[in-house]
Amino acid sequence: MPLASSPDALLEERLVAQFTGLPGVLVAFSGGVDSGVVLAAAVRALGADRVVAATAVSPSLPAVERAAAHGFAVSLGVRHEQPRTDELAREGYVANAGDRCFFCKAELVDVLTPLAARLGIADVVTGTNADDVRAGFRPGIRAATERGAWAPLARAGLTKDDVRAAARRWDLPLADKPAAACLASRIAYGVPVSAQRLARVEAAETALRAALADAGLPVRDLRIRDLGAVAGQETARVEVDLARVADLVARPELVARVTGFDRVEVDRRGFRSGSMNELLPDPVRYR
Repeated sequence: MPLASSPDALLEERLVAQFTGLPGVLVAFSGGVDSGVVLAAAVRALGADRVVAATAVSPSLPAVERAAAHGFAVSLGVRHEQPRTDELAREGYVANAGDRCFFCKAELVDVLTPLAARLGIADVVTGTNADDVRAGFRPGIRAATERGAWAPLARAGLTKDDVRAAARRWDLPLADKPAAACLASRIAYGVPVSAQRLARVEAAETALRAALADAGLPVRDLRIRDLGAVAGQETARVEVDLARVADLVARPELVARVTGFDRVEVDRRGFRSGSMNELLPDPVRYR
């Protein structure tokens, strides 16, 4: 093997090496850049015929994300499984306390592990990266680890920036894809998760994104945060790229495209990944 010419290449080689010697692997593929790079690395190491991508079908995953995930998996030539998961059957998930992600990831791995076994695969891997591990507040990581799933990116030491760099070097279409957390992450902690709330958020985000694009104001990141009943009114908070906040505030007809809520407010601070965690009194207790 030729010597690596850069630190990035060394990290990528270290990632690919995580799969060396495995007879096969099942990748929990959300459609995002992290798990997409894991999938591509596995194919580089093992070949497409020994790699399976699995994308969970549930109300928490927008339909557009599922379609994009399928397209990417097909482009790599891997088998793409789309098993159904039922997070809403788990009381801890529906209750939506600070540890909701634990129950979501537990459901995912509990579905993928027997699927992998039926396919003759022992290893189930996730897209958790080194930054995620250092973040501290990641109950989903604990659920996956307890169930035997492991994280090649974290083991190889790749951060989010490293992952995107690898995706660019490998010419993957996911390289600059914005983060797309599950729809349940839009619902304020303490507000019960339901299929109706998830569908309402998805519809509102789709409508607002389309309205902004039609107005010549495309956005990279957009979230509709469901705050539940505030002073007796079902309330939504809109987060968009900070550079677009003033434009959105000045165009109430665009905000009006967010339907299904009694009240809609625009967050002047702009989009912030994981902003719902700001409402937790003590995230440490949920580790």
